[in-house]
Order: sequence, then structure tokens, then C-alpha cells
Amino acid sequence: MIVKCTYRIYPDRQPTQLLDEWLETLSASYSYALRELKNWIASRKYAIDRCSLESERILSAN
Repeated sequence: MIVKCTYRIYPDRQPTQLLDEWLETLSASYSYALRELKNWIASRKYAIDRCSLESERILSAN
């Protein structure tokens, strides 16, 4: 049997402001990391018709 307990806290103004600052910082960090990941993925995509022998380097099998 799983027992679940819920506790509510009621912080004062100072801890509330500190938590809000942390949440804003974490949100900005997450958004930045997500944007960097999307840009990295997008930079590695290319259409099949754009891949040609003239513009792509071909490495030797060695």
C-alpha cells in the first residue's frame, strides 16, 4: 500500500521572493539550453537534394 502525505507551507515574503528568483533563473537556463539544443539539431539537418559531390567532402575509407 502506498501512503501519500501532502504538506503545505506558507512562507513569508522574503523566502517567497527568493523562490521566485530561483524559478526565474531556472526557467531562463532551461529555455537557453533548449534553444541551443534545437539550434544544434537544426544545423545538422539538410535536404537530400542539397547533398552533392561538389559541395560535400568525401573522406577516404582508411
